[in-house]
Amino acid sequence: MTLEIGIVLSVIVLAMYLFITEKFGIDTVSILIMVVLMVTGVLTPTEGFKGFTNSATITVTCMFVVSAAMHKSRSLGKVGSFLKKVGRKSYLLTILFLMLISGSLSAFMNDTAVVALLMPVVINVSRQTGINRSRLLMPLSFGALLGGICTLIGTSTNILVSGIAETQGLAPIGMFEMAPVGVCFLVVGIVYMLTIGRFLLPDRKQSDNLSDEYGMGNYLTEIILLPEAKSVGKTIMDSPLEKDLEIKIIQVTRKKIAMDAFPRLVLEANDILKVNCDIEKLKKLLEWKNVKLKSDFSGELELSNDTSIPSGINFLEALVTVNSEMENHSLRAYNFRFRFEGATVLAVRQRNEILHTKVGRVKLKAGDVLLISANDDQVPLLRKSDDLLLISETTHKRFNLLNAVAIISIIAGIVIFAALGIAPIVLTATVGVVCLVIFKFIKTEEAYRAVDWKVVFMLAGILSLGAALEKTGAAELLAQGIISTIGAFGPKVVLSAFFGITFLSTNFMSNNATAALLVPIAIVTANNMGIDSRPLILTVAFAASLSFMTPMGYQTNAMIYAPGNYKFKDYLRVGTPLNILFWILAYFIIPYFFPF
Repeated sequence: MTLEIGIVLSVIVLAMYLFITEKFGIDTVSILIMVVLMVTGVLTPTEGFKGFTNSATITVTCMFVVSAAMHKSRSLGKVGSFLKKVGRKSYLLTILFLMLISGSLSAFMNDTAVVALLMPVVINVSRQTGINRSRLLMPLSFGALLGGICTLIGTSTNILVSGIAETQGLAPIGMFEMAPVGVCFLVVGIVYMLTIGRFLLPDRKQSDNLSDEYGMGNYLTEIILLPEAKSVGKTIMDSPLEKDLEIKIIQVTRKKIAMDAFPRLVLEANDILKVNCDIEKLKKLLEWKNVKLKSDFSGELELSNDTSIPSGINFLEALVTVNSEMENHSLRAYNFRFRFEGATVLAVRQRNEILHTKVGRVKLKAGDVLLISANDDQVPLLRKSDDLLLISETTHKRFNLLNAVAIISIIAGIVIFAALGIAPIVLTATVGVVCLVIFKFIKTEEAYRAVDWKVVFMLAGILSLGAALEKTGAAELLAQGIISTIGAFGPKVVLSAFFGITFLSTNFMSNNATAALLVPIAIVTANNMGIDSRPLILTVAFAASLSFMTPMGYQTNAMIYAPGNYKFKDYLRVGTPLNILFWILAYFIIPYFFPF
């Protein structure tokens, strides 16, 4: 083993540790890998930065914009109405059509966008049909994952694997080359969820009353008495707050001095009262004149004599989206109340933990759900935000048929020209994005926001690892180890080993990182065994996207975690048999469609 191989293998071990522990973001770790490989001299700067100009990186960037334009067009608005009708008739039919629709869409759209589009619809179907959302959201995510492996543009992982193969002098993956195997996996996945899977899905009831669902019966908050409030000049025991609303006043802060709320304490203007009440009482309280809510994270609050109070207090659930500005920021740092003109976050659901106090200081992650109090004027601002996805109501954006037809035509052009080999996918996708911007189907600033730059930087960085594996001979060393261990059992067993290693790894670390690590090894292994490398390359591509066993295995799994009120064990219970089933299936169908 040479020094360079030792460095590369050490970097791999460090990278896997950082990916699994999530001490840093996947984009940060990927760039760190690239920098270390260049600093140590394993790669030259030209080789290290080559990932930014790789066709895979550019194609993935373009497809984010294309998916955003499709999402913006509301072209799929009728899907919700259809699912509601089906949901009222049969739970099994609901799962069937839900997985077929999400699978079909994710074959041509970013699967994260598909889940984001359909999640509010599914939650609404849940409320109208009585089917608990925990029995619908997991099939939605799994359907999107399975649809993504049917085409080249279905997931960024497929595009990445194609790019790596191309840099190794092999033919890129065709637009529909993965379809025969992908469709088989999709059909088997749907059958599994309709039979075995539906009995393993949790049936976790969730209340239609958001205050009950979030355990907000004893919500602790602070209110401010403005000068004209009815309670000013009265003792606590005689104040309308306690007598009429039966709200318990716990503490009074006057001129920055906290005092115990003894019954005969006389209340004064601008007193800050810490009260204990449920959401229904809080809603009634906010309808009173001259009383305002003081948020944990509101900062400087200007008191005025304005006695108007916004009409109609709404309590909404909103999901922190992937690539949201809120990610890794607190509500205070994000300046939530300023951006949404006073809307207030009452609670945050992070995975299974619900936080009520100090919510303004909690660092948010994609998939977190916020319980928001907003008046009628603030709700449209929340609907329009790119950082949030309202999941407690359906959005009401006007459907433009002409725009929808034009956008679908552009996407069809991207797919058809690439599928026919008229132009490479990187070119057709770039031309498609230019057309979307020129014809104003998506604004330039919206296009920039649509790109998940973490994924782009992660791809650019992680591609350097594949280059280092090939250049130093580390891939050769690892391939020889695989061949000496199981090579004697034949290429099907080697294929099965790659499938198992890939799907197990991708459930605990980035699927793109897993693919970037294993594809070069798969190519060298195939060459050394004297067999066609295509089956092993596609094996890694398929397995890297089949992440069902953990919520962190794929972005869509993380997105449904909190809204579905899932637990980690739910993914293991439902996803493990499905992954094992696909592992067995891959042994037979991949070599059948892609012979060695």
